[in-house]
Amino acid sequence: MLLHCTKKLTAKLPDISSSPLGEKSLLGSWHGHLVQIARRQCVLFCHDETRYMLFVPGVKKPHFEDLGRVHRDLFLMSLAAQGVPDAKIMRAGMALGPAAFDGATDRSVLASMNVALGDLDAYLLEYPNLLEIDLAATAVYLNDRPVSVRGIWHWPAKKMLAMVAKL
Repeated sequence: MLLHCTKKLTAKLPDISSSPLGEKSLLGSWHGHLVQIARRQCVLFCHDETRYMLFVPGVKKPHFEDLGRVHRDLFLMSLAAQGVPDAKIMRAGMALGPAAFDGATDRSVLASMNVALGDLDAYLLEYPNLLEIDLAATAVYLNDRPVSVRGIWHWPAKKMLAMVAKL
């Protein structure tokens, strides 16, 4: 799995490639962005092709050191919340492969992430404590809304589930 990191996130990670890397995963690459919400460090992940989003609140130093595992666990948990069978979840976990990080970002993906952050702010109003949110429910919320990718509208959950079904 290749994770393209914004400058804010690259400053926190220990092992970032200085040159752009090539994707080797069957599921494609992701973007990661570090944001501050309620004075807590949070990471928003976005799949490049489908715009499938994952949100991790309250990230601390040990999480940054193992961000690939944090992403993998949350991604697989979100698939389970979407009703994906266990066999497909296991295949998706294997298809991700080992985590690699670089700083090559795509403006279109970053724009999608900014829209998601606006939607996430409205969603988080229901929770007085950021650390008490249900991560799987948040992923379902973020991915059950239409998004535009270069002028074409689609549903991120449907596209990601179709990719996982092909594994």
